[in-house]
Amino acid sequence: MESENVGRRRTAGRVPQVWGKIPPRNKNFTGRQGMLDNLHKGLTNRVTAVIPQALHGMGGVGKTQVVIEYAHRFQAEYDLVWWISADQPDLVPSSLAGLAPRLGLESAQAAGIEDSAAAVLDALRRGDPYDRWLLIFDNAGDPESILRLVPADGPGHVLITSRNQEWESVVDTVAVDVFTRSESIEFLNRRAPRSISETDARMLAESLGDLPLALEQAGALQSVTGMAPDEYLDLLSKQPTELLNQIRASEYPASMTAAWQLSVSKLEQQLPEAMQLLRACAFFGPEPIPLDVFRRNTFTGESALNPVLGNAIRRSQAIRMLGRFALVRIDSDSRTIQVHRLIQALLRESLPADEQQEFRVEVQRLLAGAAPANPDNETDWPRYAELVPHVRPARIAESADPRVRRFATNIVRYLTTYGDLANARAFVEEFLETWQADSDPDARETIVAKRRLGTILRELGEYRLAYDLVRDTLDQARRVLGPEDETTVGLINGFGADLRARGEFAEALRHDETSRDLHRSVYGERDGRTLATVNNLALDYALLSDYKTARDLHEAAFNAQSEASTGVSKSNVLSSWNGLARVVRLCGDYVEARFLGEDAYDFGRQELSAENLWTLRTGKDLSIAMRRAGAYDDALDLAQDIFTKCNRQLGADRPDTLAAAMCLSNILRTIGRIDDALTLAQDTVDRYPKVYGEDHPYNMGCLGNLALLYRVRGRAEEARALNERALAGLHAQLGKDHHYPLTVAINLASDRHALGEFDSARELGADSLARLKTVLGEEHPVTLGCAANLVVDLRAAGADEEAEALAAATILGYNRTLGPEHPDTQVAAIGNRLDFDFDAPPI
Repeated sequence: MESENVGRRRTAGRVPQVWGKIPPRNKNFTGRQGMLDNLHKGLTNRVTAVIPQALHGMGGVGKTQVVIEYAHRFQAEYDLVWWISADQPDLVPSSLAGLAPRLGLESAQAAGIEDSAAAVLDALRRGDPYDRWLLIFDNAGDPESILRLVPADGPGHVLITSRNQEWESVVDTVAVDVFTRSESIEFLNRRAPRSISETDARMLAESLGDLPLALEQAGALQSVTGMAPDEYLDLLSKQPTELLNQIRASEYPASMTAAWQLSVSKLEQQLPEAMQLLRACAFFGPEPIPLDVFRRNTFTGESALNPVLGNAIRRSQAIRMLGRFALVRIDSDSRTIQVHRLIQALLRESLPADEQQEFRVEVQRLLAGAAPANPDNETDWPRYAELVPHVRPARIAESADPRVRRFATNIVRYLTTYGDLANARAFVEEFLETWQADSDPDARETIVAKRRLGTILRELGEYRLAYDLVRDTLDQARRVLGPEDETTVGLINGFGADLRARGEFAEALRHDETSRDLHRSVYGERDGRTLATVNNLALDYALLSDYKTARDLHEAAFNAQSEASTGVSKSNVLSSWNGLARVVRLCGDYVEARFLGEDAYDFGRQELSAENLWTLRTGKDLSIAMRRAGAYDDALDLAQDIFTKCNRQLGADRPDTLAAAMCLSNILRTIGRIDDALTLAQDTVDRYPKVYGEDHPYNMGCLGNLALLYRVRGRAEEARALNERALAGLHAQLGKDHHYPLTVAINLASDRHALGEFDSARELGADSLARLKTVLGEEHPVTLGCAANLVVDLRAAGADEEAEALAAATILGYNRTLGPEHPDTQVAAIGNRLDFDFDAPPI
């Protein structure tokens, strides 16, 4: 029986159930009938698998108009039609992810952009819930950047517009040429129905080379001004020569240049302010420009744009006039204005160098004025996202204006907080290269930019570079800006993380105590920046195994940040929330830690995104809490998800990816997938020293995890050697009374027992148990596990009475803490040994 989705009769006028972001139909669309018919036939002949079509051609030839017309003309044949702007490949996954809710899938906010886009592609390939769909990728670049995001093997159809001729060797192509002469005449008659005779239209078409964009300019001018065709033709014959002598624009057709110049001349006569606004638009990027950028309250200082920007009525009139002359595209829904990149280039090249620079400066100031003040405020991120595509076209890096440079560093700060570390680093390094070459190296903006770069390097796990940069920049800030300047204080706060990354946990604690006192003095007890230092102190105490103090500090910071109405970002809240959940777990309260972690993880996915760095860290810690609580299936699913996202988003050698890999390896070992766990752990251990160095406690802790897997696999000699190495390294760094070395010592005792060295195992176990009672407490799960293992060693040595007494006390402790159903309780009850692993926390 034919399914309802496939067999449904498609009638003319039927509207697709999903119709997304398709530009309005051009009421003056003309001709192209043969092309549309061939395109339609070529697509519909492919029943179960469609090879994407690519429309290519020079600028202004009408590629986009063809696919817009196709979408509207044949919409009744589709259940879903979706438009994707593909000129920035990095943004394509986000456009695809926007489809997810329409397909009954988890939103990008919940699942993350990459996973959401992947789910959309999978649903389209399977034809579920729609098997008749059309995706349009507009203005794609090279095939390599787009093809992985094209569901070419699904039942639907794909159209791609591109100027890149490489598509000819990859997919079927349809070449879009200029209009035929008859199509040009028909178009002009539609565009200016009462102004142009067929004879005049023929002459215009010939003069304009039948280029659709040039004809659009000519038709708009005729329609708006009523200029006589012979006058237009006369001007067309005179102005291009003079113009082209000034503009070295060989890639642009002379006909386009001529038509554009005539429209510009008439616009300047009718409303000079509109022409000024159009020239300013040429120095933005070709992406949509938010209309709010041109509001008076975003602009300061004297300017040639003041007459239009300072008068709301005149500004609106100018924008409407630009639209009437077909020089801009206005989108009322998104409140944006967009100028064709070809027109932008012609406008720029028509101006002498000094005027180009004047307009560029105006645009730089407009962008700076339009940016919200606080890039940490997540509610302002959509506006920052709109401004980012214009940063490079406006040459923000070249500005010496402090306001513009502040905007530049705020863009970097936004990208960093949002999680786009690669672009954040590229921008700030570009800014620093220009600023350090052209201006005072001690300028505030340069110091701020170096601070931002230090944060990015730290988040990327390039700890050595971050430490050196922040240390030197902090010295510079103290000397230039003063010890209590906001930038200096911020650098001091960040430097504690650099110390933790070096494994200098005690020094980090001393530093962060000083930092907290300084913040209290400068900002006050309840300021968000001061609360962040409390959170850092909690991290320090946890890294020194003082989990109770860490818990109190995390809880105080989290409660205060949750209650604050200003000055605290959602990332700050999530960091404290996750820190609290982690330290609750480290205190041995696994179920409570899981509940806290689930709440925090949901908050991160909803308020930040599933792929935000702090959301990923929270998910990793939640997986550990699930594993400790005995929820192995949930722990495995989440660990796999977090590792996949970290690996894809950050790369294999980043600290968060390595931590996620070790988390996954630990749950794989726990459920008995030893070979998979060993392969992953070995790879992770090989990578860790590149990030932290050979002697870092995290590296030693992960060596202990690998040793544990060796013993489980039956390689006890190798396990003992590796654990002895790890234990010696941890003793040197942290001493003997610390959670990390004591974890390794428990496992080393198990190695010795496996090798028949019962006395040595018992001696090490007894020493470790005594220390654990002091460090973690008598009924901490790790202390109880050490006791359970010691019971086994005592029995092996024949000390049955002592063993039975310790076993009884240990099982009572397990029943009170984890409960009788917990896997660890049951292992201890039958007299088997327990193993313990290490999970690296964030620094």
